[in-house]
Amino acid sequence: MMNTLKTGILMSLLSVLLVLMGNALMGKSGAVIFFVISLGINFFSYYYSDRMVIKMTRSRPVSEEQAPELYAMVRKLTQRAELPMPRLYITPSEQANAFATGRNPEHAAVAVTEGLMKILNRDEVEGVLAHEIAHIKNRDILIGTIAASMAGAISMIANVIQWGAMLGGLGGQSDDEGGTGILGMLAMAIIAPIAALLVQMAISRSREYLADQSGARLAGHSSGLSNALLKLEQTSQRAPMQVNAAASHLFIVNPLSGGALLSLFSTHPPVKERVNRLRLMSV
Repeated sequence: MMNTLKTGILMSLLSVLLVLMGNALMGKSGAVIFFVISLGINFFSYYYSDRMVIKMTRSRPVSEEQAPELYAMVRKLTQRAELPMPRLYITPSEQANAFATGRNPEHAAVAVTEGLMKILNRDEVEGVLAHEIAHIKNRDILIGTIAASMAGAISMIANVIQWGAMLGGLGGQSDDEGGTGILGMLAMAIIAPIAALLVQMAISRSREYLADQSGARLAGHSSGLSNALLKLEQTSQRAPMQVNAAASHLFIVNPLSGGALLSLFSTHPPVKERVNRLRLMSV
């Protein structure tokens, strides 16, 4: 119920932001046009955002013949969780990481990086997969998937506004239509990326703690996931992933490198705290 409410709030925020952008660009007529666009984006985000996320991460489908061990582990975990088998993907990156996406368990997908299968042992891979299956079981993949789609759309529109303002090709002028002119357009170009960041921050850190706990119980042990998280953090710092930042919050650990400022605004809780909580569990 709470995730449904969050999803509705995020989709409403996108609509409001797009209407403000339209007004800044073209006045009242722009606001109407962008409101219609927002309805289309909301529809697309709900039904097709998982495909957009797969495209953002350049993940490719993998067959059971290509990855029999991966399929065996996911099948065992989904059977324990009483869930349908998700679609499986491989993300082309040497960094060890993984994510789940989809609007519900019937339309779920799990992706693991090439590095994950090379760096982690079987228990650690199983722990990571159990974490992602827990996200599906807890039904919190919809809000994360839609947030990724929204953040991507907001960033793209911000780029359009920025270039339009620089080239003088967009007509938001201070007239009866209510446009805000070049200064307003530049302001929106600054505000929009910040809004995209806030969308990602709206994804509660508590969902990661809950998925850690649920995943450990699903796997039958917490050591695999706790050890995996430490290795994943090391590879993310050593080899940042080339991935659209709008989808970064979906991964089990942040795939982008950064210092204290990035940590402050991260949707991921500190790995050290996650590991400490896992080690205190009695599974």
